[in-house]
Amino acid sequence: MAGVRGLILDYGGVLTDGPEMADLPQRARSAGLRVALLSDAHAVPAEFRDRFDAVVLGAATGARKPDPEAFRRTAALLGLEPGDCVVVDDVPVNVRGAGAAGAVGVRHTDPESTLRELGILFDW
Repeated sequence: MAGVRGLILDYGGVLTDGPEMADLPQRARSAGLRVALLSDAHAVPAEFRDRFDAVVLGAATGARKPDPEAFRRTAALLGLEPGDCVVVDDVPVNVRGAGAAGAVGVRHTDPESTLRELGILFDW
């Protein structure tokens, strides 16, 4: 997808949904994307932190999902605009918040459909 250079991922319900999803940050970074974790969790396993260019937990940026500002500020941490990013989250209201910020929202329901949709968006 032209202009899309970032991927913002949720932790619980997305990255915890099997090995293909857990490997998604490395796959995206290998493809040249900037990758952020944006989660309402207060902590994530240490091994996940190194997979991201930015990690935002809770209200660390001053805004929480689904507030569009949370997505804007997370994109800014990647040096990007929200419109440069795809956001993957399993909660519909969070996907709507990402869209309201200007990002492309992908609702995660299962690894196969999410990876297929990302494959189309990023031409993987």
